Amino acid sequence: MFKNYLKTAWRHLLKNKRFTILNLIGLSTGLACTLLICLWVYDELRIDHFHKNDRRLFQVMENQPHEKGITTANGTPALLAAALKADMPEVENATVCTPPSWFPKTALTAGNKIARSTAVFAGQEYLQVFSYPLLQGNKEQVLQDKNSIVISSSLARNLFGTTNAVGKTITWQLDRFKKVSTVSGVLEDLPAGSSTQFDCLLPFDAFREIMNITALDPQGPFNTFLVMKEDANIPAFNAKLSRFMTGLTQGGATQREVFLQRYSDLYLHGNFENGVASGGRISYVKLFSLIALFILVIACINFVNLSTAQASGRMKEMGIRKTIGANRLALILQYLGESMLMTILALGFALLLVALLLPEFNRITGKALSFSLSGSMIGIVVAVALLTGLLAGGYPALYLSGFNPLPVLKGKVPGSPGQLLARKGLVVFQFTLSVLFMVAVITVYRQIAYVQHKNPGYDKDNVVYFDVEGKVPQHIPEFLAELKRIPGVVNASAMVGNVLGAPSVGCTWKGRGVTETIMCRPFIVNYDMIETLGLEMAAGRPFSRDYGADDSRIIFNEAAIKAMGIENPVGKVIEFNGMKTEIAGVVKNFHFQSLHEAISPLFFRLDSLNSTVMVKVKAGQTKAVLPALAAFYQHYNPGFTFDYKFLDQDYQAQYIAEKRVAALSKYFTALAILISCLGLFGLAAFTAESRRKEISIRKVLGATASHVMVMLSGEFLRSVLIAVGIGLPLAWYCMNRWLHGFAYHIEMNAGILLLVGITIVVITLCTVSFQAIRAALENPVKNLKAE
Repeated sequence: MFKNYLKTAWRHLLKNKRFTILNLIGLSTGLACTLLICLWVYDELRIDHFHKNDRRLFQVMENQPHEKGITTANGTPALLAAALKADMPEVENATVCTPPSWFPKTALTAGNKIARSTAVFAGQEYLQVFSYPLLQGNKEQVLQDKNSIVISSSLARNLFGTTNAVGKTITWQLDRFKKVSTVSGVLEDLPAGSSTQFDCLLPFDAFREIMNITALDPQGPFNTFLVMKEDANIPAFNAKLSRFMTGLTQGGATQREVFLQRYSDLYLHGNFENGVASGGRISYVKLFSLIALFILVIACINFVNLSTAQASGRMKEMGIRKTIGANRLALILQYLGESMLMTILALGFALLLVALLLPEFNRITGKALSFSLSGSMIGIVVAVALLTGLLAGGYPALYLSGFNPLPVLKGKVPGSPGQLLARKGLVVFQFTLSVLFMVAVITVYRQIAYVQHKNPGYDKDNVVYFDVEGKVPQHIPEFLAELKRIPGVVNASAMVGNVLGAPSVGCTWKGRGVTETIMCRPFIVNYDMIETLGLEMAAGRPFSRDYGADDSRIIFNEAAIKAMGIENPVGKVIEFNGMKTEIAGVVKNFHFQSLHEAISPLFFRLDSLNSTVMVKVKAGQTKAVLPALAAFYQHYNPGFTFDYKFLDQDYQAQYIAEKRVAALSKYFTALAILISCLGLFGLAAFTAESRRKEISIRKVLGATASHVMVMLSGEFLRSVLIAVGIGLPLAWYCMNRWLHGFAYHIEMNAGILLLVGITIVVITLCTVSFQAIRAALENPVKNLKAE
């Protein structure tokens, strides 16, 4: 029986080659797109879940109230982990570390080899809390000695030519501090499924010694991670932890809200709004999952439409089968078998497309996905194939198997308005999605263009920056002075960290009779930083050597002055972070965060302990100045290479997620439109074929070719116009909501909606016009003779 079904299905596919090819193209491209998105979603959902203690691994977070609401931060005191492990019985283990973004280019030296690596200072229990596998060393001992270092296998090969590096020495430098450490362990290179990436681990005790951290302060910028016991009550522990942290702050006068967040959830659910989790990368996972489903549905709709359109040609076959004893279930199984056979063929082509497109897909998404038929991946492929077969074949099977055989065998082909209405409804659904995709792509590209060209409030162009190392940290003033003498260099300065990306911290100030907390981004800078960045002063002056002790003064931005409510601020003395300080000036607001965020308060402090040098180069002379900078740097710092970046590239990198969404959406939209048009092309061909006699009679009675074209095109055009009418308001609503995720954004433009509507109509006319023209130009005599 099964063999007979298979044979019949194969013959039917070969008999209707045109529709088979159209279905095959539509289903294979839809399946390929769906499988690529499934690979990406599967990879995203696995990030950070490989740790042994995944279910019980948490990060300590805090909700910090301020004048505009609540900010959720992960900064904690340096000694909090040790205190919680000692005093809280619910805690099984705890560790502290510095964020990887703090030291992304730490200089490591072994013999005559120098490497720059992402370094993390981590507590002794770090490798017991996290499951990063060691090739050499004992995870319970490798970070106990403050003079030890743990390196990755890649770094070991780079410095020593082998992974057998335990016992060898490495010199590392942090700003002006330089130390020699002994390799105590070698890590396997961190998996791609880890959101945290680093090359070496240094003992946190060494950092404590450098920074002279001896007490459990109430605040801190460090990350604290806890492994909780199996029976721990997390909500009750959160309340207990909040009381503990409150007791550290001003004798308990300020209530603090501290809580635990599961570590592996932070990658996808890392955004918080007013103290409540509000999404994050999970929104893109949901978005692309929905897009995959929509594209698959669009491909299946083609199969459904073409199958039901061809139903009249299979009525006699169905009538005979029913007459000789076939029941409805047998017919349903036969037609589902045909759809499954088509799906299997399409799946084969789809897998080939996935293999061909995966390198480009990885380039766009920034992933390193591979397509290997593991157990889970086979499950995904089979599930997608079954879903496609059932979606594509379910309705045609029920529809074709439900006719009464007697009228069919008498030559009466049954039909119903419902069948036609369903087919038109599916076409409307296809093109509604196409309209939605098209508006989304244009809107995303316009928003990206807007953020790329919007003036951020500082001069980001032609600014080169690099980390200080070697002997530079001890001679920052002299180094900057020499830099300024290089022809083509307009200005140079130095700061701690970078202009972009650093988080705000809670700062206290006393200026209205009470101590208040304000979230502020600190800029710890050298002289001339404001001039180097091209910042404008709203009042007062920048730091200057002409005014003596400017290191005791402070500069705020306009947002900070507004938040503190200070009038005529220049020259006023306030208590800020426990110190009396004079306000030297106020800079105009500028975007030191992405345009997703409103401009928040910041302050500038003067300090000669800097980690990053900023160099402003004269416009048009970058190519000539860079070699001179490199030569000077290598002369000043023998053995160190000049490793630099451009500030404007960092600015663009803030929107990498949006750029990837735009690039992927462009391809998805093209696919959705292509698949929809394939179905429309097939329906137009079938309609023209089934109405050949009617068209010939109309032409004999005097109808012109243009009348025939309008008649055939009008039916499809009406469906598409309905889709445009539904899709445009829906797209306007959805994209307006997306744009409001940016504090600064474009406005939706009616002209864009009109352009999309016209484009869809033109695409429709081009798709159906070929079949309409062909039918209109056929010789009617030939068709009537054939009848």
